[in-house]
Amino acid sequence: MLSLLAALVLLLPASAMGHSVAQGDQGYIQEITGVHLASFVYLGAKHMVTGYDHLLFLLGVIFFLYRPKHIAIYVSLFALGHSTTMLLGVYFNIGINSYLIDAIIGLSIVYKSLDNIGAFRRWFGVQPNTKLATLLFGLCHGFGLSTKILEYEIAPDGLLANLLAFNVGVEIGQLLALAGILILMNYWRSTASFARNAYAANVLTMSAGFLLFGYQMAGYYIYK
Repeated sequence: MLSLLAALVLLLPASAMGHSVAQGDQGYIQEITGVHLASFVYLGAKHMVTGYDHLLFLLGVIFFLYRPKHIAIYVSLFALGHSTTMLLGVYFNIGINSYLIDAIIGLSIVYKSLDNIGAFRRWFGVQPNTKLATLLFGLCHGFGLSTKILEYEIAPDGLLANLLAFNVGVEIGQLLALAGILILMNYWRSTASFARNAYAANVLTMSAGFLLFGYQMAGYYIYK
């Protein structure tokens, strides 16, 4: 597990634009009108499963959660946040610079990693409200989703139905990704290496967050 995270950090700069709209998907969406539920469910699921930034944050959220009830609460808060801003952002055409919003998403990964290693308690003597933070960063991630959807230039005909289908796809993709993460995490937790390397794993994910933040900010200043 630790080696997988290390590989991801090393590959992140080269793949940082992989979360953008694929050319084939964008071309397809631009050519169709009306309600296409299956297509948008597929696109939503694909977007989440290939969205390494969302997955890294989700990994941080569940890293030290063991009870299914607690996992369900935090994942639901994250889903509520990103579903709300995704739907509202697209429906009301609220566009945010994609570099800036992806930089904020990078910082959300940094925040969660610092929280997992207890940095806030040690440095400032306070513990942020983890549920509220998960919801707030979910809202930020939702604007990341809506920004990418606006790049699709979806036809207004059937917009609401297609958006809802996309959101269903996102949740399906999130559940599939979460299932895979939990399988790997549960196996890792059953080994002695988890206690030895949990701190290092969170430092690696924090490094990935900083790399994503720096990459996106550089893109913002270069291409704005």
